[in-house]
Amino acid sequence: MIPYQDIIEHYRRDPVLHRAISDLDLEIKPELDIDIYVSLLNSIVSQQISIKVVRIIWRRFTDIFPGGYPDANQLLLTDHSLLRRVGLSKSKANYLKNVAEFKLKNDMSFEFLQSMSDEEVIRYLTQIKGVGKWTVQMILMFPMDRPNVFPIDDLGIRNVMKDLYGLQLEEKELRSKLIEIADNWHPYKSLASKYIWEIGGI
Repeated sequence: MIPYQDIIEHYRRDPVLHRAISDLDLEIKPELDIDIYVSLLNSIVSQQISIKVVRIIWRRFTDIFPGGYPDANQLLLTDHSLLRRVGLSKSKANYLKNVAEFKLKNDMSFEFLQSMSDEEVIRYLTQIKGVGKWTVQMILMFPMDRPNVFPIDDLGIRNVMKDLYGLQLEEKELRSKLIEIADNWHPYKSLASKYIWEIGGI
């Protein structure tokens, strides 16, 4: 894998992004983590809430379990009322248990998933009820450090890019334009997307 700092030079083909990254003056580093099961739990907890709130709820959630590790068997045995008390919605509590059940019946090892293409990983993990494409894209981008993921359906990405590139387009045209812009980042769309979030203060 090419070092992140070297990838930034690749973005010179997109002067708008390259200038914004230079002005940001921030070095983003890989966040590789081979425990995809726990990363997926964390990604579900992170859905539609701020980073600050995620940290609080995640700490409360992991504190339920011995050693702070949400073992799949123990998670399935945890009463829903306790999961609700740590700040999880009813649906998120169910989704976390769905992940635990999937782990007990299927291979979720880093090595197994790493042997798949991005699309194969998405198809495999979205079998879990409550795990959508965006959630798996976060897994691909962060713990798996896949280089070429563009989460176009992420509202933060869309809003920041609209401001950054001065776009005032209707939904269908906007989507096409964002894909066109992101094609300039190929084959390193993931790091560009991470910088887009940072540029927007997300």
